[in-house]
Amino acid sequence: MNLIMRFIRFFRTIRIRHKLLLAYSLAFAIVISMDSFIMYSLLKRTVQTTLESELKNSTATLLNMVNTAASVSIKNHLRAVAEKNLDLVSYFYNRYKKGMISQQEAKKQVAELLLAQPIGTTGYIAVLNSQGVLLVHPKAELVGVDISRHDFVQKMILNKRGYLEYDWRNPGEARPRPKAMYMTYFAPWDWIITVSSYREEFNTLVNVEDFRDSVLALRFGRSGYAFVIDRHGNAIIHPKIQGFNIFQNKSLAHEPLRTMLKRKNGKLVYSWRNPGEDRPRKKLVIFNYLPEYKWLVASSSYLDEFYSPLNTVGNVIVFTFLASMILILPISFWISNSITHPLARLIQRMNRGAKPAPLPAKVSMDEIEQLTYYFDLYTKRLERYSASLKAEIAEHRHTEEALRISQERYRSVMEAAPDPIIVYDMEGRVIYLNPAFTQVFGWTLEECRGRKMENFVPADSWRETRKGIQAIVSGQPVYSLETRRFTKNGTTVDVSIRGSVYRDVQGNLLGSVIIHRDVTELKRLEKELLDIGDRERQKIGQDLHDDLGPHLIGIEGLAKVLSNNLRQSEPKQAKFAEKIADLLKDAISKTRRLARGLCPVHCVDHGLAPALEELAVNTESMFGLKCNFHGERDVSIADHLVATHIFRIVQEAVYNAARHSGAENIYIELVLYQGQLMVTVEDDGKGIPDPPPPGGMGLRIMGFRAKMIAAGLEIQRSRRKGTIVRLVLAPGVTK
Repeated sequence: MNLIMRFIRFFRTIRIRHKLLLAYSLAFAIVISMDSFIMYSLLKRTVQTTLESELKNSTATLLNMVNTAASVSIKNHLRAVAEKNLDLVSYFYNRYKKGMISQQEAKKQVAELLLAQPIGTTGYIAVLNSQGVLLVHPKAELVGVDISRHDFVQKMILNKRGYLEYDWRNPGEARPRPKAMYMTYFAPWDWIITVSSYREEFNTLVNVEDFRDSVLALRFGRSGYAFVIDRHGNAIIHPKIQGFNIFQNKSLAHEPLRTMLKRKNGKLVYSWRNPGEDRPRKKLVIFNYLPEYKWLVASSSYLDEFYSPLNTVGNVIVFTFLASMILILPISFWISNSITHPLARLIQRMNRGAKPAPLPAKVSMDEIEQLTYYFDLYTKRLERYSASLKAEIAEHRHTEEALRISQERYRSVMEAAPDPIIVYDMEGRVIYLNPAFTQVFGWTLEECRGRKMENFVPADSWRETRKGIQAIVSGQPVYSLETRRFTKNGTTVDVSIRGSVYRDVQGNLLGSVIIHRDVTELKRLEKELLDIGDRERQKIGQDLHDDLGPHLIGIEGLAKVLSNNLRQSEPKQAKFAEKIADLLKDAISKTRRLARGLCPVHCVDHGLAPALEELAVNTESMFGLKCNFHGERDVSIADHLVATHIFRIVQEAVYNAARHSGAENIYIELVLYQGQLMVTVEDDGKGIPDPPPPGGMGLRIMGFRAKMIAAGLEIQRSRRKGTIVRLVLAPGVTK
């Protein structure tokens, strides 16, 4: 109570503006603190819920993945053993057929070898015939016993080969146990060879390497991970302590793992420090248990990584509080000034011409009691303002001199720059151009100052130029805009344009600075590189068509002859020869398609229309969608290189539509009207963005090929749905 009274007395003596500032600050602090606490709590709950959901889903996926991988590993293991023993039986059967041993001796030796092979701890190999009678079994008392009454035995007799799971109780055992089996069949002796193991021993048969990488690939946050640990504490799969036993390692915490093994499934938060880390961190783990293998599978993440957004929220809260306090200051001062200024003007009129009285020491700091004091300060401030104004004038002159020097420095930089530079005002009139501009394009600063350089831009380059102008006018920079420009003597130069705006001290746009880099030589080198690539593709396609194709056809013929020769003597081997012939036939078809894709016009030698029609057929078979070709069949391109570029542009457009647009139908059209050739590719997919995204290599190559053959290329969204790519060639390209 005493503290509250002291605060009230203090509040009465301070200035009005301080009272307002204190009141507003306290109100804002309370409101922002409450909002921040609520927002922080909701965000923390959302982050925790999201994290737990992600880890639960990942653990479920991990459980299924481990289960599936383990089952496949066990199945493959049993299958490998069964097929190996089938080969063993065949070997002794062949010895019997050759008269080296009797059939009874052959069966006896095989049975001894089968029974000598352990499968896990208690798994074994057994043999029964198609009547369900056991012929070979580790327990001698079961040999000769008919077990066909069992359902799983009926399945074995019916299938004779394959994988099977069932329950089996051996003599002397109290209850049946789950068991897995793989069967093979040896027809000459009517033997169903079975390799089986009890599921409780599956962990000894699982090949962890089959799915170790898949488990370690699961990551949560920056350093969260998934792991698998058995009930003895051995780290079966772990990114940090692979092969360690947690219970035998004193540097690792034991209690979290004991808790997880006791609870079998659920979630747990605990502190954990991996080897190589300097301190333990709080960790959330979602875990589950595989009883067949006695494994614990889990997904874990460190809480400090997922709660890092909360630190950002805290910073935002602090920034908001500071911004609010900054906002309070001018508001409080404005309100206080609206109260104190009228009083100050009244005191000035009353005391005009009088010497102000000094402020008594016991007077409080409230503005109403300080009006006389403020009036006295007014004259003193005038003197200080006068001195300050003189200093500001001197500083302003110094600033102007520094600005002039800076302008001269920047002008020197532009004068020495190797690339042409031109400076415009916001109306597009020339202010400055450097010597490199005169050297490349021929125009001088005296010829261009105050003019608009409209004759500088070729007619076919105005489209991209207008886009660059719009970007500059809106205050955005222009990066690497490729276009062409005229020189003074009428020749064209390929250039790459970069530009940005400059502003005054208030931030208003004053003009733009444009840099033109001459890329004519670069374009020539790109064209040579593209031509070299086309020639190499044609050469490879020709070699495939003329060399590898006939070679494969010859091998196919030999394979057919071999098949015919083996059909009577070795029918089984004849099937393999027939399979080789079929595979060679497929290889020949693929070689031909590859050759035509690499050399579409030159190799097919029938013109552009058949090549485009074959492209449509290949697209349907490759991507599983409808691709139709319609157009002039008798179109003949005079220049093979032009035909190749047309085909490559259409091929790129078709493959882009098939891969990226989600289209179900693609239409290719070839039209010849009044000597002008037009090729159109249209799809019904989601459509290309408008404008198209910059920097796409495929679009750039298509545009470059179109420029090489002096063709117009348009890429736009369809009015209905999808994208239209249209290539228009000038008259004279056809024969």
